[in-house]
Amino acid sequence: MYASKFFISTLKEAPSDAEVVSHRLMTRAGMIRKLAGGIYNYMPMGLRVIRKIEGIIRDEMNQAGAIELLMPLIQPAELWQETGRWDKMGPEMLRVKDRHDRDFIIQPTSEEVVTDIARAEIHSWRQLPKNFYHIQTKFRDERRPRFGVMRGREFTMKDAYSFDRDDEAAGRSYDTMFDTYLRIFRRLGLEFRAVAADTGAIGGSRSHEFQVIADTGEDLIAWCPDSDYAANIELAQAVPLLPARAAATQALTRIATPATVRCEDVAKLLGAPITRTVKSVVVAAEKEGKTELWLLMLRGDHELNEVKASKLPGLKDGFRFATEAEIVEHFGCVPGFLGPIGLKKPVHVVADLTVANMSDFITGANEADAHLTGANWGRDLPEPECIADLRNVVEGDPSPDGKGTLSIQRGIEVGHVFFLGTRYSEAMNCTYLDETGKPRVMVMGCYGIGVTRLVGAAIEQNHDERGIIWPQSIAPFEVVICPVGWSKSEQVRATAQQLHDELTAQGFDVILDDRDERPGVMFAEWELIGVPHRITVGERGLKEGVIEYQGRRDSAAQKVAPDAVLGLLGAPVR
Repeated sequence: MYASKFFISTLKEAPSDAEVVSHRLMTRAGMIRKLAGGIYNYMPMGLRVIRKIEGIIRDEMNQAGAIELLMPLIQPAELWQETGRWDKMGPEMLRVKDRHDRDFIIQPTSEEVVTDIARAEIHSWRQLPKNFYHIQTKFRDERRPRFGVMRGREFTMKDAYSFDRDDEAAGRSYDTMFDTYLRIFRRLGLEFRAVAADTGAIGGSRSHEFQVIADTGEDLIAWCPDSDYAANIELAQAVPLLPARAAATQALTRIATPATVRCEDVAKLLGAPITRTVKSVVVAAEKEGKTELWLLMLRGDHELNEVKASKLPGLKDGFRFATEAEIVEHFGCVPGFLGPIGLKKPVHVVADLTVANMSDFITGANEADAHLTGANWGRDLPEPECIADLRNVVEGDPSPDGKGTLSIQRGIEVGHVFFLGTRYSEAMNCTYLDETGKPRVMVMGCYGIGVTRLVGAAIEQNHDERGIIWPQSIAPFEVVICPVGWSKSEQVRATAQQLHDELTAQGFDVILDDRDERPGVMFAEWELIGVPHRITVGERGLKEGVIEYQGRRDSAAQKVAPDAVLGLLGAPVR
């Protein structure tokens, strides 16, 4: 490829609305151009990256036995009504009508469509298992699209859906996809972690996220450096920090704490460690037309994990934080001084695992400007109705597998695998006939990769003050040849062209910059774009029998003989 025949459209400045590194650098490097909020044109340079990502995904999916098809962007409402998601999905699902006033959606995902295919085409156990996948545009009408391709409204995903005859077979399909994803992300050249995750709105019973490690990531990952344990913060198990409850040693005492509502301030005022305080979080749930209040108790330095709370039997159907009026009605006090002792009306009391083992703890007195010290379960208040893991893990917590302590780092979710079970196949009557001729519901798995999000995630992980640093496997070009004095020196042109042809023949993706730019301009532009290898050909060096090579992560160039450069490049990535 010659630069003069390609389209390069770099910018010196990023747009004012570019909030994160990947958005700024993709725009400056001429990879995207904004068309509307959360909707982008993918320019030739960016599209080359996308196609390389797709190529790796497609190669590994095919090797794993998945079968590619293509499902439409526009889907009829009837399929979504069968599963109930037409009503459950919020305004992020873009609904449209055709000229006949029939309802359609612009697809955010394809469970319904692929299940419709399976129920129409798969009839016998002999046809199973099957795994269908496609790489297709998606649309989710985000309320506030931001961060460029990281949280846009239109994006590209790879979706795969497995169909099996029972849970055991579906588990094997899940494991195959899990291993396939590991290979995909390794080939992409990214630092990532596969973490246990919540299944969320999509449903299912088993789930893993694939997170690209980046300081700018929105997700928190808990992992153990001494073992294989890793989980999204929403799912990471918090073990009790006290092995057992100690005997009470203090009397229950009311202490004045004027205008002191935060646990850290209460602890400071009383000269006690914050680990002796207990915070009260009050939530409300609707049950049979009535509102029930739940008091969730956590140690003062811990934070409520709402996903874990939603797993409690009484909160599975949804909950909200209680209003001040509801709190006053049940506790007789405004928030800030709440506790489980001296309630005006009954509430469900749930203690976090650590709180259940605390003794002589400090809690609100349900009276303005007052707290209680020396509170003890069984003596001063009934044992909690329920004991559960309610909190987010923190750095230094014991690893749930008992093999060390947890570290916390940020990540960007770029892939997710779900064991769906019969969530969709049962709702849509997707069945097959077993060996005895009896109909059985197919068991499903779902596996997604955010193709365009991967572009942004790779940049968030790999960049410096000069620009992008692409892993070689997904770089728009692997090698750039920068001739100095292209129009002035026949020897420079001939050497640059010979290198271009030889490296191309070896399988490298090469671009030769024949635009006759000044060296500083050329170097800065290709560093911004992030090509992994740069070869500079100049008349002065050729007189000495050398050219210059510099890797994108290198601080300086090195002089080498033209026939030695291949050894520095290694092998082309395919």
